[in-house]
Amino acid sequence: MSLPTPEELSTWIAAAITCNELRVAGDGRHFEALIVSEAFTGLSKVRRHQLVYQALGNRMVADIHALSMRTLTPEEYTSQE
Repeated sequence: MSLPTPEELSTWIAAAITCNELRVAGDGRHFEALIVSEAFTGLSKVRRHQLVYQALGNRMVADIHALSMRTLTPEEYTSQE
């Protein structure tokens, strides 16, 4: 089984969460993601991360060793620029 690519993670996340901005980098086991979505509005950081984990499903257990995430609403993302 081949290791997942950042592009594959992006595809899997975008299939489940409508994203305004989505950037994923990584080496096949360890990944970093910036995910900006209206879906995060009103949610805690933990709940936001749970949404992403749900989008990745069993891949989080089988294929992805570590995923560091920044999950922001569009407003949060705009205010930090």
